[in-house]
Amino acid sequence: MNPLVLIPARMAATRLPGKPLADVGGTPMIVRAWRSAAASGLPVAVAAGDPEIVEAVTAAGGVAVLTDPDLPSGSDRIMAALRMLDPEGRHDAIINLQGDMPFADPGLATACAALLHGQPDCDVATLVAPEADVSDRSNPDVVKAVLALEPGDRHGRALYFTRSTLYGDGPVWRHVGLYGYRRAALERFCAAPPSPLETREKLEQLRALEMGLSIWAAVIDAPPLSVDNPADLEAARALA
Repeated sequence: MNPLVLIPARMAATRLPGKPLADVGGTPMIVRAWRSAAASGLPVAVAAGDPEIVEAVTAAGGVAVLTDPDLPSGSDRIMAALRMLDPEGRHDAIINLQGDMPFADPGLATACAALLHGQPDCDVATLVAPEADVSDRSNPDVVKAVLALEPGDRHGRALYFTRSTLYGDGPVWRHVGLYGYRRAALERFCAAPPSPLETREKLEQLRALEMGLSIWAAVIDAPPLSVDNPADLEAARALA
């Protein structure tokens, strides 16, 4: 396979406006995210919704393209960037990393790529991590992944994703919002309208499942820090 890593970013975040350029130890957050992804050894570009993001990334030596700021989701943004960067279709696997994970392990991108390579029936690859606390089980902000996973396995097929509390005993897997797409699957996904379950749970990965796409998840030890609000930003600055 020939993977390409794309990082969508826009300034108009609801809970933390301007966060791609938020200072984290003297470096814009999006630049830290780009550097972490580039350390994977895979080609990386930022799909930016604003010219100032492009300027920050290119000033640091990275590749960034300007996309329509009004695109509805990060998936649509990476699809737009892909058409600009690779109109010939050379890249058949697209890894969607998040620009608000400034310290993500470079191995996360390669884990998604490896899952696509190793599972021929996998259309979309993603990641899960064990619950951090029992309170995760009832927290609607923690997205839970329901997997077909035998004890001891490190990857399995995703059956569902939910914000609801799961019934019964057994491990609870926190979904980590990074994705690897076969190119054809990404094109199909972005061409489809939001689905009923996606709208109900506010989880776009449910659109893929409702479309019949196969999602597989690899288990990682712990999720990377995601900066979603001012408290998360302070935590990131403490790590820098």
